[in-house]
Amino acid sequence: MDMLVDLKKGKRGAIAKAITIMENDQKESKKIIKKIFKDTGNSIIIGITGPAGAGKSSLINKTAVEMKKLGTKPAVLAIDPTSHVTGGAILGDRVRMTESTDSGTYIRSIASRGATGAVSRSLRNSIRILEYAGFNPIIIESVGAGQTEVEISNIADITVVVFNPNTGDSIQTIKAGLTEIGDIYLVNKSDLAGTNQLFDAVRDFIGDSVRNPTILKTSVKKNSGITLFAKTLKDMMKSKKKVKSEKDQKRLEAELKDIVLNNIKEKMDHMLDSDKSFSKYLKKLQAKTIDPFDAGDKITKSLLK
Repeated sequence: MDMLVDLKKGKRGAIAKAITIMENDQKESKKIIKKIFKDTGNSIIIGITGPAGAGKSSLINKTAVEMKKLGTKPAVLAIDPTSHVTGGAILGDRVRMTESTDSGTYIRSIASRGATGAVSRSLRNSIRILEYAGFNPIIIESVGAGQTEVEISNIADITVVVFNPNTGDSIQTIKAGLTEIGDIYLVNKSDLAGTNQLFDAVRDFIGDSVRNPTILKTSVKKNSGITLFAKTLKDMMKSKKKVKSEKDQKRLEAELKDIVLNNIKEKMDHMLDSDKSFSKYLKKLQAKTIDPFDAGDKITKSLLK
């Protein structure tokens, strides 16, 4: 496969093509993963999450430029809420991130498609493509929509939670889940009023926890705090490298279970469509001569004979 040769060289066209395959073509993606799997798993994954409007895109843009200066080779995957009309990612290829793209950072949006499992699958494999192409770290930006945030922290080695003084003035509005996942908490847009109160609140509310996360202020507008943030990330990449393998073992276990359950579900759907006892008990259920649990148990028994 010529594509693999180009991938290894980090050629953009090959990377774009491979990630599109990971998103849309299960059969082809299996073939590619089979060939590259041994050479993946070595990059540190940085998940950046937080409420919409926290200024994550512009922040990541600047931070990627700084991280490049520090000698790393970052890539960015932005998970966008799906546009229901086209099924593609709304924000396309990230207009706001031109600066970091010019400096050689690879940036790509992938649609979240609403299904938790599907995000994990195309995300996991897109990460593998970027690892194979030599990027490290790989920054995942999630558009803060509930479930994805916690999912990101399962995939990431370093989780960064971004707040800004405008997203509800009080710490009470911050979702409980976010207080448990961050390695770094950023008060972004720190040129705005209310920054110090929010910073103190985050420090008092989250900083005292057992995990002892780092809390920083950044402002893209004033270009302040970003160099320190990039440096903190680079230092953390070193320390996380040590514990990464243990986390990876757990991730691979979760992935394997996902794949097996998914395979079984597909097989089951197929069996139910052609299963005589399914239609027999469905008719009884619809006529109310049997209750749903009883019908379910009888069909399950007949399938697992």
